[in-house]
Amino acid sequence: MALSSPHLQKIVLNKICTNYGYKITAKKNIIQKPGGGGEGRGICCSAIAIDAPAPLTSVSGIRWGSTLIQGPREEMEDDAVIVQSDDLDGFTYAAVFDGHAGFTSVKFLREELYKECISALQGGLLLNRKDINAIRKALQEAFENADRKLLNWLDGSGKEDESGSTATVLFVGNDTLIISHVGDSSVVLSRSGKAEILTSSHRPYGSNKVSLQEIRRINEAGGWIVNGRICGDISVSRAFGDMRFKTKKNEMLEKGVKEGRWPEKFASRIQFRGDLVTASPDVLQMTLASDAEFVLLASDGLWDYMKSDEIVDIVRNQLREHGDVQVACEALARTALDRRTQDNVSIVIADLGRTDWRNLPVQKQNVVFELGQALVTISFVSIGIWLSTTMFSP
Repeated sequence: MALSSPHLQKIVLNKICTNYGYKITAKKNIIQKPGGGGEGRGICCSAIAIDAPAPLTSVSGIRWGSTLIQGPREEMEDDAVIVQSDDLDGFTYAAVFDGHAGFTSVKFLREELYKECISALQGGLLLNRKDINAIRKALQEAFENADRKLLNWLDGSGKEDESGSTATVLFVGNDTLIISHVGDSSVVLSRSGKAEILTSSHRPYGSNKVSLQEIRRINEAGGWIVNGRICGDISVSRAFGDMRFKTKKNEMLEKGVKEGRWPEKFASRIQFRGDLVTASPDVLQMTLASDAEFVLLASDGLWDYMKSDEIVDIVRNQLREHGDVQVACEALARTALDRRTQDNVSIVIADLGRTDWRNLPVQKQNVVFELGQALVTISFVSIGIWLSTTMFSP
């Protein structure tokens, strides 16, 4: 089976440390693969400095970091993979998977989604043509094919596996970024120190445009939303797997009656007209201008506890201090732990290699802001001391 291939299975753990009982795993998971779809030997390279062979020199200036946090969850259901391959024609593939109800779907997607993307994109030919319509069509086909294969695999396993997974994929070239996104992980681009959010979460609650579209689609498919969850169950509206919301919706409905989650009369009125959860991706292509510094992809366990501006500032300060993207990645993970994140977290950072971090001046606006904050604090303290002296003086 495809999952037994060594190319995406071979992972070298670089560092394991603990904090508040959680586990951070820094992976050397940049994988170089030979072209032509052969079974050549997989090579794991450092996520800090890539010693790229000649076919990969077009992306040799891009440095990668990757970190996983298990957090307080009983099971680690997140994963991340970074692949450099001749098949990508100068691009690097990176993906973050955020699983739920088990790790099975993530395990399947680690390699299968990559294979489907390579096939649909005709290797890297479509990526370099920069035809967004052709790229979007290809990636939609790849995601839907991978989901169909996953559903068949889960159904054929003979187990009642209700697992699913979000997936956000990056294709990073020298001057081009392509994103294919399903779920609630997020991608942020640092542009001259400013955080630019490039993805929208697929969640069936809230009043933003994407959430309203997801709610409308689910309702039209015959589903319903309870407290921001589809059928009172799952909080993400686009994902791979999740058979009970796709191929086994009627079984899910009957099971809900037996478990007392809804009355039989209610179930008798439900008519499904489509999948409640889909794997159809949002696809974005953008040019990486000279002010693009780094791209950061992470699962929702990071974004739910930290703001994008703050995250970008932390990474920039780390890179300004030592220039090591892997160390910066781990520092961001530790900050998430300090915020008591309650979820698994996967982080991938691509330093685009355009910024001289050691000689990067501190932004004046940040200095002014911090000075202003200090003056305000001093003023309040001074006023408090004056009031205390006035009130209690004889």
